[in-house]
Amino acid sequence: MRAVQGQRNSITDVAGVLVGQHQALDPDATLGTGAATGTTVVRFPNGATASVDVRGGGPGTRETDLLHPANTIRQVNAIVLTGGSAYGLAAADGVMRWAEKHGEGIPMDPRDLSKVVPIVPAAVIFDLPVGDWRIRPDAEFGYAAASAADVEFERGTAGAGTGARAGSLKGGIGSASVVLDDGPGEGVTVGAVVVANPVGSVVDPRTGWPWGVGTDGPEFFGLGPVTPDELAAFNALPTKGTVLNTTLGVVATDAALDPAGCERVATAAHDGLARAIRPVHSPLDGDTIFVAATGTFDVAPAQLPPAFPSDLPLLDQLCSAAAVVVERAIVDAVLNATSVAGIPAYRDLFPSAME
Repeated sequence: MRAVQGQRNSITDVAGVLVGQHQALDPDATLGTGAATGTTVVRFPNGATASVDVRGGGPGTRETDLLHPANTIRQVNAIVLTGGSAYGLAAADGVMRWAEKHGEGIPMDPRDLSKVVPIVPAAVIFDLPVGDWRIRPDAEFGYAAASAADVEFERGTAGAGTGARAGSLKGGIGSASVVLDDGPGEGVTVGAVVVANPVGSVVDPRTGWPWGVGTDGPEFFGLGPVTPDELAAFNALPTKGTVLNTTLGVVATDAALDPAGCERVATAAHDGLARAIRPVHSPLDGDTIFVAATGTFDVAPAQLPPAFPSDLPLLDQLCSAAAVVVERAIVDAVLNATSVAGIPAYRDLFPSAME
């Protein structure tokens, strides 16, 4: 597979995808006090075919069962990634309210197009100990994030990444995209947005570079060598103390996929997590990746068998690209994160690499 980086290096390079965020962040937040949480909404104004792959031992999700290829629903209107653990699932209520107000959803009455049921799956990270346990996303967070959806959005400490921790470092939200430039998928865009909040480490203790630079090399991300003192300071950090974590992601493509194809791409996208986080899919994570296909690019649909295997090269390209953009998005999240509640950010610990 050959690919070039998308124009914005963002999931919104995929036509038909918008991202909105809302967060509450107290500059003086500490572990246990002040606000440090948020919500990210990936909106599909014209709908998208979708599926999901949930891994790890501690997921917190909503409306994921209906995304199974055997079930009836074929399209989603938005996907919510949010802080707040199980409490944060309430943010999806606000996204549904926004979508209903704007007529986005499954029409229930052909005589009254305002009667819709929006399909809004959601997944949460556990960020409650970062800041005040009692301050977590609710329906108003979701409504505000949906209202803010656009092609540009903040990376790092924003949205659902506001209270994220990546191992011993500050986590965050990141994005990446590629455009395929050969094969049956030539011209197709694949993008990802990821909230990095794993129990595992995102940095190689031998080099000081994020694990996720392994595929592309540190130069691709503009990283230089770290100093021995910086590496020693990182390796002296305590391990992450919380027992619940989770990395969340949405992968989108403008190729046409059926739900089974989306599910296969979601499975492959988890390879990107494995390249950038060590360990991953632990009993203490609830790693969840959604895949959405807008079908806005004119290319032959990719399907799973019983379709003739001639369809599979495109699907193979999409699977490979999904793993790449997820891996890059995690690095993007880590490099853009800023310290919150005393949790050190990569840029603080490794200034030499960032120069």
